[in-house]
Amino acid sequence: GEILGIIGKNGAGKSTLLKLLSRITTPTEGTARMKGRVSSLLEVGTGFNPELTGRENIYLNGAVLGMDRSEIDRKLDEIIAFSGIKHHIDTPTKRYSSGMKVRLGFAVAAHLEPEIMIIDEVLAVGDAEFQRKCLGKMKDVAGSGRTVLFVSHNMVSVMSLCDRVIWLKDGKVHMDGPTEEVVRTYLGSYTTMRSRVIWDEEAPGVPELKLREVRLDGLPADGVITTSDAFQVHVRFENLGFGEGEVVPAIHLLNGDDVVVMGSSVRDSLEPTTRFMVGTHEVCCTIPGDLLNVGEYRILVQFAHQGKVVLREAGTVAFEVHSTKRQGAWFGQRVGVVRPKLEWAVLG
Repeated sequence: GEILGIIGKNGAGKSTLLKLLSRITTPTEGTARMKGRVSSLLEVGTGFNPELTGRENIYLNGAVLGMDRSEIDRKLDEIIAFSGIKHHIDTPTKRYSSGMKVRLGFAVAAHLEPEIMIIDEVLAVGDAEFQRKCLGKMKDVAGSGRTVLFVSHNMVSVMSLCDRVIWLKDGKVHMDGPTEEVVRTYLGSYTTMRSRVIWDEEAPGVPELKLREVRLDGLPADGVITTSDAFQVHVRFENLGFGEGEVVPAIHLLNGDDVVVMGSSVRDSLEPTTRFMVGTHEVCCTIPGDLLNVGEYRILVQFAHQGKVVLREAGTVAFEVHSTKRQGAWFGQRVGVVRPKLEWAVLG
């Protein structure tokens, strides 16, 4: 009945570990002992035959788990209802969007009564409402005496969901312990203020796309600005193989509690026809002054290709915001994750 969180930077070995436990990848050495039926959701569409319908894939996955048809029959309506794709359940899954595949994949993984449920960071594809349903379902699974392994870069979800957390670093267990203790230590490892990160070798990414540089312009050397200061986030990347379709760079701004304060992609202001073909590119996003509250922040960089997240790097730049000297008659710390300078008028 435990929910075990697994955290770590990209390349730390989280997904590889889950593939080993799911028997998708064979270990080169060592052993992994699993007791009970294992159901996993590692990547969008994993375990689905694209030529089969959603309904047929439910039966296929159940059979792989060792369930007979009568067992699956009893769960079928519940799975379809949870997925929210009833009107498309008899459509081949090759026509499903990424979000629909995640919905059905999670519903199958959670409802076919595995003793061990393995969930990778696929929930980032789903909408906020469905993510809440999934988190609630994982709690239900653990509450019924089963085990959940949950990999995520979202520390808020990890903190609210997990009983224990393992921090992987360079393919090894760096820390294992109570959730809050491990997460706080992990986040603290990123709090060093740095305004530039460059990757030449071992750049984060996939074979088709590499992140080369993230830097902040408009910050002093100590990485500390005031609430009224504007600054720019520069992202340099190399497209090595996504010659067709769209590559969409985006940033997420996270505060010291790892809460996403805001996110933005090039789609917010660039022309829809903008394309980043094979080659090296640099984009810049301006964060206006009088927006952020006092505190520590870091930038998460994300790339999508044809609607699917292909790169997410959290270990980039970090900075700190201090209050301006002119606070007027405001008493104490300004509440909220943002503190925009709003226009007021006297009407009487």
